[in-house]
Amino acid sequence: MFALKKTITSFILPPGIFILAIVLVSLVMAYRKRWALGLANLILGLMLWALSTFPLANFLIQGLESDYSILADPSGDVIILLCGGMIEGVPDLSGTSTPSPSTMGRIVTAVRLYRRLGLPVIVTGGREYDDADSAVATIAKRFMMDLGVPEKSITVEDRARDTAQNARLSVAICRQQGFSKPILVTAAHHLTRARMAFDAAGLQVTPIPAYFLGSRNIPNTWRHLLPRAGSLQTAADALHEYIGILYYRLVGP
Repeated sequence: MFALKKTITSFILPPGIFILAIVLVSLVMAYRKRWALGLANLILGLMLWALSTFPLANFLIQGLESDYSILADPSGDVIILLCGGMIEGVPDLSGTSTPSPSTMGRIVTAVRLYRRLGLPVIVTGGREYDDADSAVATIAKRFMMDLGVPEKSITVEDRARDTAQNARLSVAICRQQGFSKPILVTAAHHLTRARMAFDAAGLQVTPIPAYFLGSRNIPNTWRHLLPRAGSLQTAADALHEYIGILYYRLVGP
């Protein structure tokens, strides 16, 4: 009964409900002998299903994370925290707006590194959109201070709109303040593209993965083939990085 409930739930909630609708439309088209359109529609639905399953999403994200591990004894002279997104206009204990879950994971790792190493932190991340109420780095700084990092230890870079700008503007701060051995904190799947951006900006970094999304040594079962929004998001994050890496290699950061 529990397995049946999980299966039904997967096809009631997105993306399962949309996959089911696409497949049903494909069957109607086949019944009406519109073979080409029905087949194209079916392939689209199956592709969406595949991207929404754990095995494919995990495979894609692990391809980006496999080169990185947790260093037992990292060293450097400054921590650079690359922010992700934020959730605007929501109430919080110490203000308004909060970091997105991805940014929160990076903040927690940066704070833990600060407590271990005592290094200053450069927080980089501007406004996601022109009409945003604040920069992501400003929100991240507030949370870091709430978690015990002194304000004097945090430098905010609040103009960067993408990873390439994160790198260029952070490197400029490093040179201005005399830092030469930065520790870079971001999501494991983002590290390859981020390092490419910092290399192009003229400064090598020590990569520290804030968190991993790819699971290791987990056997796949029937439940992993059910479509889930979380798996689709992981696959989308991975594809975003692959496209970004390709762009950097062809055009540059």
